[in-house]
Amino acid sequence: MPVYIQGALIGLAISVLLVVVEVVQVNKAAKERGEARHKKPEIEPEEKIRVRAVITFSLFIPPAFALGAWLLWG
Repeated sequence: MPVYIQGALIGLAISVLLVVVEVVQVNKAAKERGEARHKKPEIEPEEKIRVRAVITFSLFIPPAFALGAWLLWG
C-alpha cells in the first residue's frame, strides 16, 4: 500500500476520533448542566460552533497526514 494512502488512513482515524471525543464531551457537559438546572439537556450555541470548528479542522487532517507521509517516507 502506498505511504500516502497509509498516511491518509491514519489521519482519517485520528480525525474521526477527535470529532467523536468532542461530541461526547459536549453532550456530557450539556447533560450535567441540564441535571444541575433540572431542565432538559440542551447544547449551547457556542458548543455547536466548537463542534463545527473541530469537524472543519478534521477535514484537513487526512490530506495533511498523506502529504506528510509522502514527504517523509515516500
